[in-house]
Amino acid sequence: MRYDLAVIGSGGAAFAAAIAARTKGRSVVMIERDTVGGTCVNTGCVPSKVLLAAAEARHVSLDGRFPGISVSPFGVDFGRVIAGKRELVESLRAEKYTDLAAEYGWDILDGTARFATTESGPALEVDLADGGRTTARAEHYLIATGSTPWAPPIDGLAGAGYLTSTTAMELDTLPASMIVIGGNAVGLEQAQLWNRLGVEVIMIEALPRLAPLEESEISEIIEQVFTREGIGVVTAGTITRVDRSADGYRVALAGTDGQPTQLRAEQLLVATGRRPVTDGLNLTAVGVTVGSRGEVVVDEYLRTDNPRIWAAGDVTGHPQFVYVAGAHGTLVADNAFDDVDGGAGRTLDYHHLPRVTFTSPAIASAGLTDAQAVAQGYRCECRVLPLEYVPRALVNRDTGGLIKLVADRDTGRLLGAHVIAEGAGDVIATAVYALANQMTVRQMADLWCPYLTMAEGIKLAAQTFTRDVAKLSCCAS
Repeated sequence: MRYDLAVIGSGGAAFAAAIAARTKGRSVVMIERDTVGGTCVNTGCVPSKVLLAAAEARHVSLDGRFPGISVSPFGVDFGRVIAGKRELVESLRAEKYTDLAAEYGWDILDGTARFATTESGPALEVDLADGGRTTARAEHYLIATGSTPWAPPIDGLAGAGYLTSTTAMELDTLPASMIVIGGNAVGLEQAQLWNRLGVEVIMIEALPRLAPLEESEISEIIEQVFTREGIGVVTAGTITRVDRSADGYRVALAGTDGQPTQLRAEQLLVATGRRPVTDGLNLTAVGVTVGSRGEVVVDEYLRTDNPRIWAAGDVTGHPQFVYVAGAHGTLVADNAFDDVDGGAGRTLDYHHLPRVTFTSPAIASAGLTDAQAVAQGYRCECRVLPLEYVPRALVNRDTGGLIKLVADRDTGRLLGAHVIAEGAGDVIATAVYALANQMTVRQMADLWCPYLTMAEGIKLAAQTFTRDVAKLSCCAS
């Protein structure tokens, strides 16, 4: 079989590349050894946000923040919750992946691919799921195999076994208790999700604070929220050993005071990051370099050391977001096929790339933190606006959050924005556009913004660079 583009994997990067290539009239084959759709729709964004929304619905029934509104707490039929999650995942997988492939007209081979060298260059040997074997040849190849959950080398952990964010969301029954290892985005989401479904949760983070990649003000608030909701939090905790018995897990800790501590729970969930998937691809045979963390090494155009082989998405070691993977896939198709002399030469600018942690309140950031800006040589000027000054938060009766803006003192240009608030993921989009267009905080402060939206908080935060917003009327501009 001969194609213009052969893609290993079927996630966000793979589909974006295939769609772009077919739009250009190029032939495509895709090889997938597992489930079509990759991490996002099957085991990542979609199922986790479905469960987070369900857990939020139960939490709201316990909230009691609005005077005069009394709601009886409702129980959890966990089997139906999981069944609903699976139904949505299967629907989206068909609608946004398998049906799309058929509509655009490319082949998906169910099998395992590995590179081989031939007289005409690289090729893919494919062991098909039905026991057969075939060879796929192409003008260009794309490695889009994604990433998989990674666990640190803790004594006893491998033997004891553990849940990941993937396998936890396939549980059939709610455990009574759970230990979550890892206090970054995935760990935070999973801890709050299970706690709000009625599981007793304890978190362990090796670094001194939760959300260690975020501004310290945000870390402080999310820890307060978790503590208030009854989630146990252990920071600066070094795990020395994990054991498992009939009654659950035992995790031994060396705390900050050097005294060992033991925690027990029915289940153990490890959320300590993800590593690229490159096993079995035989990359060295075709001259593709793999980095120290298992990532496929690419240049700024996403080409590997082999000029006919590209990589996109999580497998490159670039930021692990599905929207990055999608942008990568389209970029590869453009660079591979838009210019007969070697590609369109497109690159990506990550300086305004947003990230969101879907806790409640949500955490969202774009651009530089205060410390990153200083490290890059900027003279920084920062402002922190508590949500008590944002009218939308007041009417929601939920002022436990803040917005922080980082600006260049010399020019006033926005360098970064950091939000912890309900709807922070929507709020941060405003800052993304400001960063992309190199706006100053004065320009942001003078823009139109609809009243009684959470996004108005960005405008108010920008106004704090020149005004005392506490002395404005609620709808003054």
